[in-house]
Amino acid sequence: MKRRTLMRHVLACSALALAPPLRFAAAQTTAPASASATLPLWDRGIPGNETMGGTSQRSAKGALSHVVAPILEVFIPARPNGSAALIAGGGGYKRIQMASEAYPAARWLAQRGVTAFVLDYRLPGDGWAAGPLAPLQDAQRAIRLIRANAHVYGLDPARLLALGFSAGGHLMGMAAARPDFASYPPQDDIDKLSARVSAAALIYPVVTLRAPYDRTSTRRVLIGTHPTPKESADWSVDTWIGKQMPPLFAVQAEDDPIADPANITMLSQAASQAGVPIETHRLSTGGHGFGMGKAGSPSAEWPAWFEHWLREHGFVG
Repeated sequence: MKRRTLMRHVLACSALALAPPLRFAAAQTTAPASASATLPLWDRGIPGNETMGGTSQRSAKGALSHVVAPILEVFIPARPNGSAALIAGGGGYKRIQMASEAYPAARWLAQRGVTAFVLDYRLPGDGWAAGPLAPLQDAQRAIRLIRANAHVYGLDPARLLALGFSAGGHLMGMAAARPDFASYPPQDDIDKLSARVSAAALIYPVVTLRAPYDRTSTRRVLIGTHPTPKESADWSVDTWIGKQMPPLFAVQAEDDPIADPANITMLSQAASQAGVPIETHRLSTGGHGFGMGKAGSPSAEWPAWFEHWLREHGFVG
C-alpha cells in the first residue's frame, strides 16, 4: 500500500511538472470590459436646445462619429479608490478613437481603482451652432457632472484627472487651462459647480494651432484653413497656461507625423514660465496614435511612468 501510494504521488508530481504554468489575471478582474453606466450630459437639452438628426456612428475599428447625444460612459472599478478621470480620445475632431485610445485607458485606470468617465463629445464638423465651442462645452459640463455625482460613485472631487489623446489632448488641455471660461449659459445647479480638474495628462497632444505647427485636422476643423493670428492663438493650449493650470503629464514620440514634437516643447515652456509642475517624456520612436502603448516598442513604457506620476499625485495607492 505504501508503495502504491508513493507511486501515485510521483505520477501526480510528474503531471504537475509537465503541465503549463498557471496564469493568474487577478488585476484584470478589477477592470470592467465595458462601461457600467452612462450619464447624459445635457438632460435639459444641449445648449440652445439643439437636436441633431440621425444616430451616432461607429466605424469597423471602433471610432465614434456624428455624436448626436453627448454622454459619459462610466467604468466603475471593482475596488474604487475615490479618484476619477475624464477621458477624451483623439481623432482630429472628426471622430473619437474609442477602441484604440479611450476604452483601453478607461480599463487601465479602472484596474488601478480610478473611476473612469469616457467622454462622447460633439464634433464641430457636424454643424452645431456652437461650432468649435461644442466639444469644450461638453468637456466643461462633464467635469461639473462628475462633481455632481461624486456622492453616487464615492469620489473625492479633489482627485479629478483629465486625460486626453491627440485632439482629445487639445480638448482636455483647453478644459484644464480655462476652467473659468463660460463656454455656455448655465442650465441648472450643476453648472454652479467648478469646472476645474486636479491634474491633466496629455498624450501626443495637439497643443498649438500656430504656424508652422498648424498642419493638423484639429486646426482645420476648429478655425478653418485661413485663420487669423488671434484665432490661432486663442485656440492654442499654451496661450492659456497660467497659475490656474493644474500639474501636467505629457508624452510624445520624436517621430510623430501628426502633432509635431514642438507641441510638447511649447507645452513644457509655457508651464515652466507659469510655475506649473510638468513631467514630460519623449519617446525615440512611436509615431502617433499609440494609445496605451504598443508591445515591443518604446511606447509600451509610458503607462509605467504615468502610474508613478499618478501615485505621486494621489490618484492611485
